Amino acid sequence: MKLPSPKLDHVCTLLVELDEIRHMGSGRAGQRRIIPIVGGTVTGEALSGRILHVGADWQTIFANDMAELDTRYAMETHDGAIIEIVNYGYRHGPREVIEAIGRGEQVDPESYYMRTHARLETGDARYEWVNRTLFVGLGARNASSVQVELYALR
Repeated sequence: MKLPSPKLDHVCTLLVELDEIRHMGSGRAGQRRIIPIVGGTVTGEALSGRILHVGADWQTIFANDMAELDTRYAMETHDGAIIEIVNYGYRHGPREVIEAIGRGEQVDPESYYMRTHARLETGDARYEWVNRTLFVGLGARNASSVQVELYALR
């Protein structure tokens, strides 16, 4: 039996505004830090609205400079629905590229790997489809924000 190949449909662009990094020090697996999420925008055909000032990215930075991204935050759609976003992934690349990102420099997103998988959840019937859809994201880190192109995995 041949299974179908997966298909990706672009859902939205998340531009997530960040506050200053809060360094926690060394944890069990690496350097720990919290990056508060303080707002942003959601633009797309399937989802549009704003990122709420709630949530954070709880990161672990491993000895090889790979960042484990573990975020939980929420959006409010243009028509008032609240949707939770739980996004998990990795960011890694050549040391000089990762250091440039850390200095807040603009870096070509193709020069490093930033990929996530996301789970969205809502109680709003208009957006019930997000509760039963898997999402993947391609991301880029900017000086004070993160951009994620979010795709539905079909």
